[in-house]
Amino acid sequence: MSCFPLPPLLVRGRSRGCSDLFCPLLCMFSIPDLVLMNLLEVWEGRSCYCEPFRCIGPACGSSFTSLEAVCGKQRLCHTELPHLSFHRSSWLLLAPLLTPPVPVVTAPPCSLCPEGAHRFQWIRNLVPEFGISSSHVKVLSSPAEFYELLKVQIKTAKQRVVMASLYLGTGLLEQELVDCLEETLEKSLQAKESPDLRVSILLDYTRGSRGRKNSRTMLIPLLQRFPEQVRVSLFHTPNLRGLLKLLIPERFNETIGLQHIKVYLFDDNVILSGANLSDLYFTNRQDRYVLLQDSPEIADFFTELVDAIGDVSLQLQQDDTVQMMEGMVHPYQGDKVAYCEIANRRVMEVINSARTRQELLHAKTFHSSQQSSSLLSQQGSQASGGLKPEPDTWIYPLIQMKPFGIQIDEMVTETLLTEAERDARIYLTTGYFNLTQAYMDLILGTRAEYRILLASPEERVQLQEYSRAGWTFHAKGLWLYLAGSNLPCLTLIGSPNFGYRSVHRDLEAQVAIVTENKALQQQLHQEQEQLYLCSGVVSSSTFEQPNRYVKLWVKLVTPLIKNFF
Repeated sequence: MSCFPLPPLLVRGRSRGCSDLFCPLLCMFSIPDLVLMNLLEVWEGRSCYCEPFRCIGPACGSSFTSLEAVCGKQRLCHTELPHLSFHRSSWLLLAPLLTPPVPVVTAPPCSLCPEGAHRFQWIRNLVPEFGISSSHVKVLSSPAEFYELLKVQIKTAKQRVVMASLYLGTGLLEQELVDCLEETLEKSLQAKESPDLRVSILLDYTRGSRGRKNSRTMLIPLLQRFPEQVRVSLFHTPNLRGLLKLLIPERFNETIGLQHIKVYLFDDNVILSGANLSDLYFTNRQDRYVLLQDSPEIADFFTELVDAIGDVSLQLQQDDTVQMMEGMVHPYQGDKVAYCEIANRRVMEVINSARTRQELLHAKTFHSSQQSSSLLSQQGSQASGGLKPEPDTWIYPLIQMKPFGIQIDEMVTETLLTEAERDARIYLTTGYFNLTQAYMDLILGTRAEYRILLASPEERVQLQEYSRAGWTFHAKGLWLYLAGSNLPCLTLIGSPNFGYRSVHRDLEAQVAIVTENKALQQQLHQEQEQLYLCSGVVSSSTFEQPNRYVKLWVKLVTPLIKNFF
């Protein structure tokens, strides 16, 4: 069992009824429904705020490895992240209407790690770290490039195609993708008696079932033609159940929670994006796209992640019905607590096993490099040609699944926002400008300069608005420039929008890409510049324009519904 220092952000205030050693972590989970649930239990003397963490406390019956103070630094000793309690009913989804977000109090900023890109190595204490060569990373710039790459990768896949998206559209471009899958599967079927190619598709149940012609009807022919090779999983949030499921109509039911992860991988090549599999995202809806080539460990991780979510999802059948895997708890008909605990365990097994594998690989690589260095010093440089180059880029997968009690992405994002140094610059984009209160407070309370694609009167925060004739904007992410640098050394790319839904309701995944390579840093810088070139600075005068007039009823309703988007 290893110990690692906690990032300063994780060291926070105290809460009633908890052990002194564990209290610093409690404010990480300051969400309205958790507060409502625990307040009721605390007042009745049945529980304490530490219940979600299985820690030792006055009202807790189970144990959790405690924090310890070593040389004045807090250290957490455990192999897993804390698990949230799932004892809450569907009505608690309406908590945002009843109470404002709980304010977050953070510790004063301080230095996390060594200089340069290595200062972000603390992230590997939470998730697996994948070291690769920057030559394996390619940044794409347009929807058309993304679409053409999808088709090429499908056609050349030999072993696996894994695609996770919110939904698959029903137009001609989407049908062409399905045709590419059918063609590739047919070739695999003819090549051998036991074909190697496997196709796994993960979509959201509610969004993928919308309308008569939908994602399900698009994929059924593949299931009928290749039943042994194709799997289509439809995730259904456990929070949409009972009266809530009965009363909320189609389309509106998608506000309760979704499968929002966007990952597309083909053999050992992985495309990370925020784009869905829909014609708009292939033509004129701007997003972000990064291709990681020849990265088997990363491809294995996301394959296992999609499989884990797929295992707790509804399985699409050839007759357009759905059913759960044998022995699996149903997401909205079965026990919610049991379902969420199983889902948490499956996903955390993927994260922890990958982290363990990577740690062993790092140790083995370090030992081998020491031996090689010793050999080279004895024999000269003649043997250097066969050595694998040292990685100059590191990939950290960040998972956010608050319904299952997993909030790694939130922890890392908040720490990055908090620890940004003076004179550092952070560019942040999101297609839906609805930052959580916690993120807004952190941005306004730190010393870095922020540039966001919308407006703010704050001196250090410049917000801009994307404007391109005939186009819409869906890009999301973050670029971090260290003080004195003209190039970013870190970017976040994936599905989260930094809003309430991304943090609290949906299943999300993105990666932190950290690089020391100047050429890759230049690629990321150009990507950021290209997006911001199509934007204009927004000031208070912008909202005085006639087309920006906001009706009174919109102002009244917005506070009630903003946390559903």
